[in-house]
Amino acid sequence: MTFPTFVSTELDPRARGKELGAARRAAVAANFAGYADLFAAAGARASRVRAWGERALDSSAAWAPRLAEEIAGIASGAGLEPWQVAVVNARTEILAAVDATGEGECSTSVVLPEDGEAPRTVQTWDWHDHLRDAPMLWELEPFPGHVVRTFTETGALAKIGVNTAGLGIHFNLLRHRSDHDAIGVPVHLIARRILDEAATVEEAAALARSATVSASTVITVVTARAAASIEISPAGVAVVPSGPDGVLQHCNHFLDPALAEEERHSSDRPTTYERLRHLNAHVTELSAADPTTRARAMLSHAPGSAPVCAHPDLTQPIHQRWETLATIALDLPAARLRVHRGGPCRVAEETWQVFQ
Repeated sequence: MTFPTFVSTELDPRARGKELGAARRAAVAANFAGYADLFAAAGARASRVRAWGERALDSSAAWAPRLAEEIAGIASGAGLEPWQVAVVNARTEILAAVDATGEGECSTSVVLPEDGEAPRTVQTWDWHDHLRDAPMLWELEPFPGHVVRTFTETGALAKIGVNTAGLGIHFNLLRHRSDHDAIGVPVHLIARRILDEAATVEEAAALARSATVSASTVITVVTARAAASIEISPAGVAVVPSGPDGVLQHCNHFLDPALAEEERHSSDRPTTYERLRHLNAHVTELSAADPTTRARAMLSHAPGSAPVCAHPDLTQPIHQRWETLATIALDLPAARLRVHRGGPCRVAEETWQVFQ
C-alpha cells in the first residue's frame, strides 16, 4: 500500500499546475468533492464555501502570485474552477471559519543528536477517514536547481516535506480564539513557500510572519543543526526552539505561553496533551537512527492511553471521524521522505515508501 507519486517537469508555475491537474484530474476532483462533503457535514452552505474559496484565491494572489498561478493551472488541468482548487488549499481556513471541532490530528517529534548526526524526525498525520485517498507525493522544481519533495493532498500545494537546501518541515493543526472567517493566506501556501524559498529556521519564520492568516497551524522546521516549531495564528507568530537536549515535540496545542492563553484545543481536543506526554515519555526510542523504531514509539491507542495512532469510530459522522492516514519521517541529508501508509501500529521495515 503506497501513495501515488508525481514528478513535475515544468518550471513555470501555471504550466506546472496544469501538468499536475491533467495527470491527476480525477484525484483533484475527488478531493474537492470530499472536502465539499466535509464542509457540508460541519454546517457550511455551498454558496458560502465558494465565497471562501474565492477569498482564499485573492489572499493567495496578493501574498504569493506564483502560487496563485499554480492553483489556477491545477484547476485548468483538472477541469475545475480556480476557486475549487483554492478551497482544497484553504481547507484549514474554512474549517476554522465554520468552527469545526473534534478529536484527532497529528503528533510530531524531532530530535537533533548531540553527535551532529542527521536529525531524527517522525510524525503521524491524522485526518478524516473518508479522505484517506487524498494524499500524494509530489516532486517539483520551483526554481532551477532547487528541488522540493512533499507529502500533500492532491491539489494542495504542500504539506510535509523537504528541499535540497537541507530544510524539512512537519505540519500540525492548531486552533486559537483569534481564528476567524475572513479567509486569509492559506497555511498550506505558507508551508509551500517555506519549502520553495527557505534554507534556515530564520528564513522560514520571516515568511510565516509576512502572511496575514485567518487560521492557526504549526510548521516545525528542521535543518541539520536547528529545529523550531513556528506557531502561526491571527494573533501572531511565535518560534518555539528545540530544548538544550535537542528535543522538539508538538501535538495540537500552542507551546508559546502568550499564544497558549487563547488556546482552543484545551477544551475541544484535550487528548493533545496526553499525546505530548506520550512523546515525552518515549524520547529514547524517538532518538533512534532507525525510522521504524521511531515510528513504533508513536504506537499508542485509546482508550486507556494517548491515542497517537488513531482509528475511526464509524458510528460518528464524517466530520467527527479520525484516522492516522500516514506516518512520515524526514531524511534531510538525502532530501527524501519515508512514508508509511497508515498508522504506527502497522509500520514495518518493508512498509516504508521512500520518495527521492
